[in-house]
Amino acid sequence: MLDIRILREQRDRVEGAYRARGYQTDLESLLQRDGERRRLQREIDALKQQRNQASEAIAKLKRSGTSDDEVERLRTETQRVGDTLKALETQWQTVDAEVEAALLTLPNLPHDSVPVGRDASSNVEVRRVGEPRRFGFAPQPHWELGERLGILDFERGARITGSRFTVSRGVGARLERALMNFMLDRHTTDHGYTEVLPPFLVNRASMTGTGQLPKFEDDLFRLEADDYFLIPTGEVPLTNLHRDEILAESDLPIAYAASTPCFRREAGSYGRDVRGLIRQHQFNKVELVTLTTSEASYDALERLVRHAEAILTALELPYRVMALCTGDLGFGAAKTYDLEVWLPGEDAYREISSCSNFEAFQARRIGIRYRPAGGKKTEFVHTLNGSGLAVGRTVVAILENYQEADGTVVIPKALRPYLGGVDVIRGAS
Repeated sequence: MLDIRILREQRDRVEGAYRARGYQTDLESLLQRDGERRRLQREIDALKQQRNQASEAIAKLKRSGTSDDEVERLRTETQRVGDTLKALETQWQTVDAEVEAALLTLPNLPHDSVPVGRDASSNVEVRRVGEPRRFGFAPQPHWELGERLGILDFERGARITGSRFTVSRGVGARLERALMNFMLDRHTTDHGYTEVLPPFLVNRASMTGTGQLPKFEDDLFRLEADDYFLIPTGEVPLTNLHRDEILAESDLPIAYAASTPCFRREAGSYGRDVRGLIRQHQFNKVELVTLTTSEASYDALERLVRHAEAILTALELPYRVMALCTGDLGFGAAKTYDLEVWLPGEDAYREISSCSNFEAFQARRIGIRYRPAGGKKTEFVHTLNGSGLAVGRTVVAILENYQEADGTVVIPKALRPYLGGVDVIRGAS
């Protein structure tokens, strides 16, 4: 959520930033309602002061023995002020709710370093690591490899639940489990994250706090009876761990890692990536979340990207880092880097991690503050998150990059200890 003061004082900047994002909104209407809220607040404050003065006058008159008529007159006036005050407070609550609801629909402002562009075609390649392998045969897409090896079963997944659900079995299931453990071990041991096993169901306040609600409700799976939501990403419970808390500056940075299932309706994506594991309703992901100070957050973003890259490097997968342009930024992000892994079966780079700095956007919604050293006024933390990595897409990358002409798949060396020494996938076992 944006600070309303930015809209009041820097309206031209906000409108320019939203134009760069390709976002249209009626700031005039919002600011008018905000002006009405402030006017009502001034009237309420004045009436409260008037009521307090009258109450003090009544007490003084009683002590001095003044006639009951004068006391009764002041009591009647106090009652009239109270009735007016109550009506104004009701109006204020209505307008305040309207302003806050409107603020929840506004996206974050892009950082000055974000390239300007309308869509993904304007994203900027920052670096490319590793060379795509040259095959002596036509590389197959992962869904063909997985089905032939008996480790991915799309038909039974659809039969059990529906489209975009998959069964992994045998060494395919072991591969997912191995990747989750490998990633968590790297991030906790080498990169200093604290591992968390959070709830996979969260309440509406948690979803609103990280920005999934109200905008993306159609993309979420909801349990109507409880108004709980299946998490679309581990970002939601991890970022909400410190909701409504005031941290000490010495507590920061805080870095969490979690391996969770993720659930997404993928509304609006029909017809895209209908085959394979790229776009599923349920998938596993290792998520990294950092809370830090405003001064340190952009250094923290670069560090977060390096941590995600370290997994790709260890698995010897070719990839590139892309700086997203203004038109391709997510709703709450101020700046985002995508890591895209090379997929021979598609002859293309595809996203495997997205690392973002939300600045104070989420913290303001969630209420996470910190007190700077010296006891100064509290400030909102900056929140960051990124995939470290999307597990299903890492399976895709391994199957396609490490496939052999005979249909087998070699296991990356770094991962073999997590598979009991298995070095080649020859079929389900």
